[in-house]
Amino acid sequence: MKFVALVALVPEEREEEAIAVAKEAGAGAVTILHGRSLGLKEKKIFFGLTLEESVSVLHFVLPRRLSLQVLKALSEAMDMAEPDNVAMAYTIPLGHVVGLDVEELRKFENEVKNLL
Repeated sequence: MKFVALVALVPEEREEEAIAVAKEAGAGAVTILHGRSLGLKEKKIFFGLTLEESVSVLHFVLPRRLSLQVLKALSEAMDMAEPDNVAMAYTIPLGHVVGLDVEELRKFENEVKNLL
């Protein structure tokens, strides 16, 4: 089974929604990192404080066949095609994966069988 890493950057306040959408689309475990978004545009300054957007970085390891389904679900739910949207997602092919839970592997195997 070939795997990919699906990385989704979503506004921190929509983190739980994004995780629910991904899991409904077939994703399993997720690793969550917190960061801030620094884009090309100047950030808003309010009373001398720069307001930066907090983002959550969601990292999923998925079977390749399932990754596009999860990516599309996240894209639609998070309005990623809209201009000025903070959210984005991408996949990276993985050559080797160690440490996946056996239960998670069985879930993935069942998901892929259902796709076929």
